[in-house]
Amino acid sequence: MAIEIRQQFKLSQQLHMTPMLKQAISLLLFSRQELVEAVQRELLENPFLEEREAESGPATPEPENNRSSSEQDSPWPQEEVNRSAEWEEYLGEFSSQSRIAQQEYEAAEEDNNPLEACHAAEPTLEAHLMAQLLLSPLSEKQKNIGECIIGNLDETGYLTATDEEIAALAGAEVAEIAPVLSAIQNFDPVGVAARTLSECLLIQMRAEHYDRDPILVSLVRDHLEDLEKQRYKPLLRQFRIDMETLKDYIRIIQSLEPRPGGSLGSSTPCYVSPDIFVRKVNGEFVILMNDEDLPHLQLSPLSEELAGQNRSSEEKDYMNDRLRSAVWIIRSLEERQRTLYQVMESIVKHQRDFFEHGIYGLKPLVLKDIAEDIGRSESSISRITTNKYVGTPHGIFELKYFFNSALSSSDGGQVGSESVKARIRSLIEGEDSAHPLSDEEISTRLNDGLGVKIARRTVAKYREELGLPSSSRRKKHL
Repeated sequence: MAIEIRQQFKLSQQLHMTPMLKQAISLLLFSRQELVEAVQRELLENPFLEEREAESGPATPEPENNRSSSEQDSPWPQEEVNRSAEWEEYLGEFSSQSRIAQQEYEAAEEDNNPLEACHAAEPTLEAHLMAQLLLSPLSEKQKNIGECIIGNLDETGYLTATDEEIAALAGAEVAEIAPVLSAIQNFDPVGVAARTLSECLLIQMRAEHYDRDPILVSLVRDHLEDLEKQRYKPLLRQFRIDMETLKDYIRIIQSLEPRPGGSLGSSTPCYVSPDIFVRKVNGEFVILMNDEDLPHLQLSPLSEELAGQNRSSEEKDYMNDRLRSAVWIIRSLEERQRTLYQVMESIVKHQRDFFEHGIYGLKPLVLKDIAEDIGRSESSISRITTNKYVGTPHGIFELKYFFNSALSSSDGGQVGSESVKARIRSLIEGEDSAHPLSDEEISTRLNDGLGVKIARRTVAKYREELGLPSSSRRKKHL
């Protein structure tokens, strides 16, 4: 077969995202702290941007007849720049009340949101385990061994040192390691300090009393690889069980935690500053944008001074690029604040019962509802609600918190899943510790008392999401 060279024409369409469009999308995703850092970087890099005082009024464009001939002949998009430079302050442009009324409630915002509500440091796995070790009945020598064990855990909670290495570090005998290791493995989270996945799961099974089933123990101890690769037929023949029984075993194994240390965060403190506030004033909910530490941008006078100067084509290209970038970030920031305000306004409309009465008033809500209400795409709603927080009369919440699935009620209506989770937590907190409520009993109470139709499995799922143990682990013997 002969090889030949041919020329062909092909017509195709591709979606191409410009750098400016990518920047605008990224601004929607940024948290408040990330946004401030991004704006500060742009101020340092772009000579056509400057920060103006918050109390100063917006720039007023010059009349057309007063412009110099150099500005009119300039290739720079001056008219578009001047229109974009007319950037009203966020609070005055987007707030649902007057500037004077806003100032009356600025002091109240700080009182309602103390520093403790904006700062939270997640405990490390090491600190969490050390606190339990110090309160345990172990001897001082055993606690010293325990410190060496905890110090050799990786970020997922697995032990990376051998008994001999731990004994050498602690100055103890190898035989003294096992009892301390067993005690730590039953600390919270259960299964920590295991050396293999199989050992980790077996420890959790003993805590949940699943180890009474020899088939389940054998599956975890000897056949995890077969389950992972879905080699089910040999297991069905070996244990003489049907596929439905094997699926039940797999569901139990999947309910265990393979990374017991992964649920605990690092020691890095997490700061939360609300992007927006919702307050009730004279019977109506008022939305206030929080732009206290967000720089107010405007075009630098340098852009007008350079407009009439003769420059080389390369210099003009560079300055045009930086000028367009300056205009774009100003407009992108304005669009971000406008979208955030519209989304919050729609959330208040859909979740008014929450703002009136608290979490029990939370209704089912999905991104599509907000998108249709304000005429935006679901992807834009998803971006603008990520890592954004709102200060409400009931506390500070992430915007994602207001979106939850629906459960049917006996009267034909719907109840939000977050509201049901709050009811489950309330029932468990008020139970008799000697006779804790089972998932089936919680399901019955929700159905009889509140008319919420919820299955036992759904109760178990929500309980696990809340980090609440099962009834057998909550039971306290008097």
